[in-house]
Parts: sequence; C-alpha cells; structure tokens
Amino acid sequence: MSKQRVLTGITTTGTPHLGNYVGAIRPAIAASQEENNQSFYFLADYHALIKCQDPQLVHQSTLEIAATWLALGLNTDNVVFYRQSDITEIPELTWLLTCQTAKGLMNRAHAYKAAVDSNRDDGQDSDFGITMGLYSYPILMAADILMFNANKVPVGKDQVQHIEMARDIAQRFNHHYGEHFALPEAVVDEHVSVLQGLDGRKMSKSYGNTIPLFLPEKQLKKHINKILTNLLEPGEPKDPDTSTVFQIWQAFATPEQTAEMRKAFAEGIAWGEAKKQLFELINGQIGEARERYNELLANPAEIEVELEKGAHKAREYSRPFLAKLREAVGIRKIG
Repeated sequence: MSKQRVLTGITTTGTPHLGNYVGAIRPAIAASQEENNQSFYFLADYHALIKCQDPQLVHQSTLEIAATWLALGLNTDNVVFYRQSDITEIPELTWLLTCQTAKGLMNRAHAYKAAVDSNRDDGQDSDFGITMGLYSYPILMAADILMFNANKVPVGKDQVQHIEMARDIAQRFNHHYGEHFALPEAVVDEHVSVLQGLDGRKMSKSYGNTIPLFLPEKQLKKHINKILTNLLEPGEPKDPDTSTVFQIWQAFATPEQTAEMRKAFAEGIAWGEAKKQLFELINGQIGEARERYNELLANPAEIEVELEKGAHKAREYSRPFLAKLREAVGIRKIG
C-alpha cells in the first residue's frame, strides 16, 4: 500500500509564537513520525512576498522558522523539508494552472473579497492596493499542493476554501489534458488548540498579542505576566473556562496537570501564582529546544545544508513531473 502524501506550508513572515507551536508545528511534527504518511513541509517564501515587502524581514523569518522546526525535532531524513523558492518548477506549474483557472473562481476568494469590502467601506476604489499576488495566490497555493500530488493538506478552517479551489483547478486541468493530478483533501483537526493571546483574543501577529516561542527565560516570564486577567483576589474562586492563563496551561499540560490546575482555580489560586506555574510548565518543555534553536541561529550554514538537502529530495519529484506536464500541454521539442 502506497503512503499518503501530507503537505504543510509555513509562510515566512514574523517570528513563530506559542500559538503556531500548539496549532501547527507540534501536531505536524508528530504526524511526520507516522509510517503511513509521506510528509512534505515547506517554507512559503513566495507567499511571504504578498504580505511583506521588507527583504530583510522575509529572510530573517525564513531563518527563524526553519530553525524552529529543526530545533523542535523535525526529522529531515524522514520528511521532505524545503524552501518553496528552491523548487523552480513551482512557479512554472503556477502558470500552467493559471491558464486553466477561471477568473470567476478567483473573484470568490475570501482574502480578495475581504480586501475589496474593506476598500469600499473606506470609500476607496474597489481594487485600491490589491496586487495580483493577493488576487491569484490561491493558484500558487494550488501549485504547491499539486506539484507533489498531496492527498491531505492540514489547514485551519479559514484555508479550506483554498483546498477546494486547488481541487477545482486540478479537475479542470485533468479534464483538458488527462489524469495528472490527485484531488487534495483539506484536513481540519477540531481538537487542535487555538491559543488566546495576551489580550484574550486569538493569538496572532496581526493583533500584536503573541508570546514568541523561544523568548529568553526572563522575557518569557515577563510576557506571561502580561496576560490579561480579572480583578479577583487570592482565595476567590476563578473560572478556568474563561481564563487565558488556564487555556494556555491546558495546551501544554497533561490531563492530570490540567485537572490539578482546574482544582486550584476553584480554590482561588492567585493570578501571580498561576502565571508563575504556567511559566515553569512552558519553560520546562521548550528549554532544550530553545538552546538548540539559538545554536542554529548562530550557525545558519547548518540550516542551509538541511534546506538544500530537502530541495534535492523535492526536485526528484518536481522535475520529472513538470516534464510530463509540459509534454501534456504541448510544450515539447520539435522533431
């Protein structure tokens, strides 16, 4: 029985935070150990250009995100871990797919529609500030997926539409040129935690409420102490189900530790003590990985070796497959 292919992309904008770790990185690394999966993980640096025009930030984020995955134990011998821009076949496939993609399909993309609605609300022209990168990036995402004929693509609920678009594009290409692409399926894990940030909203770079994953100990403690809490005094019972402190605790704790903290909330644990215990729990789990992360940042050549190794493995799939697709659409040598 052939292995199913699972593909995950990580956009290289910003520094990984606790929410990224709990929601995406930790479950993906666990999935990569499953023998029935063939896992592809890539740094989506072409996608980053849609959101960020600061070259140094894109480069630094690529470094930090690659170091994060390696420090947390991604086994690059067991997976294909690569930088999107190293696979030159991906932008070429993007063009082949663009020529099969209906404009009406792109008009329905959530991100594009949201940008148009925002412009209209502000009294601007509908297309003000909207680049073709933003408009057509679902096609680039489809190329990422279809290049390796991924069967499963783990995503959040907000990304399901893009997987459906990739299926539509693949079906249209297959209809015109023969069966070349598997139809990918979105995998939404309802049990993956979505962490709250310092202000109680979803932890997100756009809200500025994140706790970076590999902060030094003193800064990690300082960030945890900033988590918004209510004014209940020590000794007063506290509701764990409305507490950001408890929600983050639960994402890192064992079931036994979670039950103990729930009991402590009922007994009126002081917020300062709850945050102290939360710091100790998280710091204990990421301390070793943080040390490895800092080693990798100090030696970026080691990261580059891993990415080049991954690019070589990825191109073993992409080069012959794109040659087959070029042949299918009629781009071939004469005579």
